[in-house]
Amino acid sequence: MILLRLHSMVNDGQNTSNSLNLEQIRNDIDSVDQQIQELLNRRATLAEAVAKAKFASEENPLFYRPEREAQVLRKVMERNQGPLSDATMARLFREIMSACLALEAPQSIAFLGPEGTYTHSAVLKHFGKDAVVRPLPTIDEVFREVEAGSAHYGVVPVENSSEGIVNHTLDCFKSSTVNVIGEVELRIHHQFLVSENTRKDSIKQIYAHQQTLAQCRKWLDAHYPGVERVALNSNAEAARRIRNEWHSAAIASDIAASMYNLEVLHSNIEDNPENTTRFLVIGREKIPQSGNDKTSLLISAHDRAGALLEILAPFAKHKISLTSIETRPALPEKWAYVFFIDLEGHIGQENVAAALDAIRPIVKELRVLGSYPSAVL
Repeated sequence: MILLRLHSMVNDGQNTSNSLNLEQIRNDIDSVDQQIQELLNRRATLAEAVAKAKFASEENPLFYRPEREAQVLRKVMERNQGPLSDATMARLFREIMSACLALEAPQSIAFLGPEGTYTHSAVLKHFGKDAVVRPLPTIDEVFREVEAGSAHYGVVPVENSSEGIVNHTLDCFKSSTVNVIGEVELRIHHQFLVSENTRKDSIKQIYAHQQTLAQCRKWLDAHYPGVERVALNSNAEAARRIRNEWHSAAIASDIAASMYNLEVLHSNIEDNPENTTRFLVIGREKIPQSGNDKTSLLISAHDRAGALLEILAPFAKHKISLTSIETRPALPEKWAYVFFIDLEGHIGQENVAAALDAIRPIVKELRVLGSYPSAVL
C-alpha cells in the first residue's frame, strides 16, 4: 500500500514537472511568435520604403528581381542549421518575400490555365501565394500578354522528364521578343480524386489530361483495368467535372483537389516517382548575374554538313556545359531547322560571351532568349 502511494506520488510529481515544462515551452513559443511577427512587420515596412524610393527615383521601376531573390534564398539555405530542412526554410522565406513584394507592387502572372493545373502550382511555387494569377487558355496568349505588358510575367511548361519537350512553347519563342527570366522545377504528383457524390465502388469513367493518363497507365491498368479513360484539355477541367457526377473520378493535382473540395482517394499514382516538369518564367527585362545561372539560346544554322558540330565546338573550347539541345522546324522554310540550346552560365561571364562571339559569324541567327538564375527550389 505504501509502495503504491509512493509510486503514485512520484508519478504525480513527474506529471506536475512535465506540465510545468510544457507550460514554459508554450510560453516560450508565444514569445518567439511575437518576435517573429514584429520582425515580419519590420521587414514589410522596409519593403514599402523600397517601393517609395524606387517610385521617387525611377519612371518605370522594376520590383521583382529574380537574381536578388535567388541570392537571398541560397543564403537562407546555406546558413540554415535545422531542425527545419533547407528547402522548407527557403519556401517559408519565399512566401515572406511574396507578401512583401505584394506591398511594394502586386505582380500579375499569366499562365497556361485554368486554375488548378500544374502550371498554376508552378506559379505559386515560384512567386508565392500573394501573386495575382491570370489563367489563360493557350501558351500563345501567355506570350502575348507578357509581350504587350498586360501581365508582368508569364509561366509556361517547357519539358517533362517522362514525356519530353513541349514543342509549342519553343515555337512561341521563334516569333516573340520576351526574355526568359527564370525557371521552375516541379515534381509532378498525380492524385486520384473523387467527389462527395462519387460511388467509389461504381466508378465507370476516369477523367484527366491525355499526358497524365499516359503517366499513370501502369497504375490504372493494375487498379482500374476495365474503367474507361477520358482525355480532357486539362486536369483542372477533370477535377471540376466530377463535382456533380457519381460514376466518375479524376486525376489532378493537390491544388485542384483543394479548389474543388474533392477527396484524394489514392495519392501519388504516377508510374515514375521522379516525374518532374520544368517551367520557364518569361518577362521583358534582362536579368543580371546571380552567381549560379543558365542561359537559353535560339540558333538558326546554315544548311550544310557539320553545321551543328561547328556550333558546339566553341562551347567545348570554353568549357561550357550544355544542359539541353532541341531542334524545331524553321517555318516557313522547307527542311530548315533552329536549335534551342540551354547552357550553364550567364552571358555576362567571359567564357560564355567568348563562345557566343565565336558562333555568331558561322550561323544565320543567334538570339539569346535569356540568362537567368538556376532553380533554387
